[in-house]
Amino acid sequence: MSVIDVIVPDEQEGTKAVVRSWLVKVGEAVAENDPLVELETDKVTQEVPAPATGVLSEIILDTDAEAEPGALLGKIDADASATARPEPVERPSPSGGEDEKLDTDKLGPNSVKKAEVCKETRLSPAVKRAVLQHDIDPTHIEGTGKGGRVTLEDVDRAVASATVSHVGKPKTAQPRVIEPFNATDIPHDRMRKTIAENMVKAVTDAPHVTALFECDFSAVAAHKAAMKAKGKMLSYTAYILKAAADAMAVAPAINGRWEEDRIAVSPTIDIGVGTALGDKGLVVPVVRDVGSLSLEEAGASLDALTGKARDGKLDRKDVSGGSFTISNHGVSGSLLASPIILHQGQAAILGVGKLEKRVIVRELDGQDVMVIRPMAYVTLTIDHRVVDGHQTNAWLSRFVEILETWPAA
Repeated sequence: MSVIDVIVPDEQEGTKAVVRSWLVKVGEAVAENDPLVELETDKVTQEVPAPATGVLSEIILDTDAEAEPGALLGKIDADASATARPEPVERPSPSGGEDEKLDTDKLGPNSVKKAEVCKETRLSPAVKRAVLQHDIDPTHIEGTGKGGRVTLEDVDRAVASATVSHVGKPKTAQPRVIEPFNATDIPHDRMRKTIAENMVKAVTDAPHVTALFECDFSAVAAHKAAMKAKGKMLSYTAYILKAAADAMAVAPAINGRWEEDRIAVSPTIDIGVGTALGDKGLVVPVVRDVGSLSLEEAGASLDALTGKARDGKLDRKDVSGGSFTISNHGVSGSLLASPIILHQGQAAILGVGKLEKRVIVRELDGQDVMVIRPMAYVTLTIDHRVVDGHQTNAWLSRFVEILETWPAA
């Protein structure tokens, strides 16, 4: 018998992976490069393809098991075929059963039919739970996984689309039957657990200090409007990204990290930008070498990465290797926050609050006058082992100066 090992990919970049779900059962045939098993970290979900054509003969790491780089996930019998399956050899699952059972007795009347469809459709356990939770028929979802398989991201898009399609419908439209609200506890998923572990480790290992400035975005707003008139759409985050890179010149250690024998300063400015995924947490795609990019190049790279993040298509290389992070939390409405430095190997994280018009005092022609300006609070949270208050304030001063004096388009 020719047995091929299924191995956890090495490109983990320090993140902890767990087995999310097996897409093929022991004894089932699989073709080379077909999706075989899903691995999940706090950043991305990755499909591991079958390394050969054959039959899955054994599962070594089952659902929720930790998957270290290079670990053995399972085995494929390359000599077997679908008509001559080996005797299944499957390890017991942590939940105590081979298959995840769908208890229709606990579902509302509108969800029982969906449960029956889930049993007959080839979906991962996580996708089955999602379609039942949102009361969506999986046969109406266009799958983007290999072979047209429905993924969790496909379910999320279907839920968002259904929500939008119900807004603004005429009153004569047939009302949707909504089951009674049932407040229940929300079990932890793997992403939430990993985020929690990383947060605890971050605040335990690094002494956090936060400095607060405010910034007048008038010049940026004027430049942004002029670019829009020329048909070039830029987000405020693109300006923030570029200003952050340019400000590194006055305090290079902000782009560094703590080592036992030195402060290691990154040779390139690779900036991660926090991207919210709704209730599923957030990911931080990294824009590479921002210091060498123009404003438009930085904006285009950022748009491409955040688009991939929201479509669930980020690769591991897209979320690894950042030297600095931006949390533009103001896009969700908050005025002020002091984000945590989640990524080991970074010295600081920039927080940008909601941009809003405020009355401030400016000196004009020798007199103090009240004017209305688009303002935002900006914070820099630093690892105090790496930089001190002087460097922190110097960096923030330069960052604000760049934005407030942005040249006209």
